[in-house]
Amino acid sequence: MADVEIGRGKTGRRAYTLDEIGIVPARRTRDPEEVSIAWQIDAYRFDLPLIACPMDSVVSPATAITIGKLGGLAVLDLEGLWTRFEDPEPLLREVAELGEAAATRRLQEIYAEPIREELIGRRIEEISRAGVITAARLSPQRTARYYKAVVDAGADIFVIRGTTVSAEHVSGRAEPLNLKQFIYELDIPVIVGGCATYTAALHLMRTGAAGVLVGFGGGSGHTTAAVLGVAVPMA
Repeated sequence: MADVEIGRGKTGRRAYTLDEIGIVPARRTRDPEEVSIAWQIDAYRFDLPLIACPMDSVVSPATAITIGKLGGLAVLDLEGLWTRFEDPEPLLREVAELGEAAATRRLQEIYAEPIREELIGRRIEEISRAGVITAARLSPQRTARYYKAVVDAGADIFVIRGTTVSAEHVSGRAEPLNLKQFIYELDIPVIVGGCATYTAALHLMRTGAAGVLVGFGGGSGHTTAAVLGVAVPMA
């Protein structure tokens, strides 16, 4: 299979989902105990092929530590409740007990609380002290404002994730994030996404990103399908 040049001495190959593969035993088989499912991104190696989505309903500092110790990678959302409140657990329990309409209204009230930069550093340091690889997420709109707090706190992997992320964003309202320049100047690996086409993914790879998130949304609760008319599973 031919490799595709994606810049900076990097190449990529066509990958497949499980639905595209039919495993047919042939002359030689392999003992499952001798098969490695480990993977690597930049200098970091993981025994478990799992990245937990940066959502308040999925990843807390505690779950990030647990998943990290099991060999996976959990990404903490730095624009969620964990960087807005000292202890968001009571709020999460409250929302879980509400009906759909009431929960939406309450979440809007809760997320109106501003992000506290000191909490960004504190959450990252909490995960890092546990001895696991630390990954944290910001949206493209807030990356320039808060990235220094992420780096200073000792994050190992920086995730830039939005509803849709492109290599070149055009805006007449604000100066867009220059992904290629930002990634080049950062000392830690960056994962970017999401996108849903081969061309968009290839352009994101050429920014120098260590990884690309393909697809939109983080789960059944996301609104991308309703807002954009696009439903592509995140991977």
